[in-house]
Amino acid sequence: MSIEIIGKQIATLRKEKGIKQEELATYVGVSTQAVSKWENGGVPDTDLLPKIADFFAVSVDFLFGRNITDYSDLQSALIEKVNNTPYDLRFKQVFNYCWDMERALMDDIHLIERNSIEDYEKEIDETAQHYSSMETDHGFTRMGVANRLQYFLIVPETKDTDAAYFHGIDYPAFFKDFSDADVFNACVLLHQREHKKAFTPLLLVKTMGMTPEKSNKVLEILKKYSLVYTTQIEMDDEVQTVYHFSSTPSFIALLIFAREVIDKPRIFCYSCQNRGKPYLK
Repeated sequence: MSIEIIGKQIATLRKEKGIKQEELATYVGVSTQAVSKWENGGVPDTDLLPKIADFFAVSVDFLFGRNITDYSDLQSALIEKVNNTPYDLRFKQVFNYCWDMERALMDDIHLIERNSIEDYEKEIDETAQHYSSMETDHGFTRMGVANRLQYFLIVPETKDTDAAYFHGIDYPAFFKDFSDADVFNACVLLHQREHKKAFTPLLLVKTMGMTPEKSNKVLEILKKYSLVYTTQIEMDDEVQTVYHFSSTPSFIALLIFAREVIDKPRIFCYSCQNRGKPYLK
């Protein structure tokens, strides 16, 4: 078997995972030009092969085209692969794996063999938003592919939808509270600030034009949902109440899926709608 196959394997793995040449080069400690040379018929130095294999979570044998598949410890290999990825690239890497899992769930070889996430991003407008979705009786996924916002949600079928979604939760009260534009906009504002910075009700008065009474009312609502909490400090010989904000990614997730309800997704790279039973049975 020709040693030149290594370059082809590297190119294939990189595109499948949606990894840029620069990312591989940085991890291995070579120039981007070196990676390009490998993919066009060159051969890496032999002492680099283990590091390249680690980067892609494959064996050195695999780089030589010897496809020895062993799934016995796939989870450990995946964890090690992510842990060995530079910290600033980990979320991108994991998102690429989510893309792979989404395609695998489709169970269609023609879809599975389609573009890497990196290639797909290049094919569409930089402001476009495309989606992927699997809807079956075993669960569902929703994926924001590119380019405006990327996310991945997977929900295995729940055993008890009442316990999962409704028990003890007063949705009408929540939506009534956040239908108040001042409450919603205050929550957005606080998510835009450094969350460690303390503040008083005067912040909402100055930045949002609220009355002091409305500011206090809004903060009490946010306090009800544990989005803010208070402490007392002594200042100018007086004990004063200050507020602290507890940022949460759940609010951002709420924005993501509220937007999907308001502005229904229309462009799907993959879509499987094989669900026969209701979601909230």
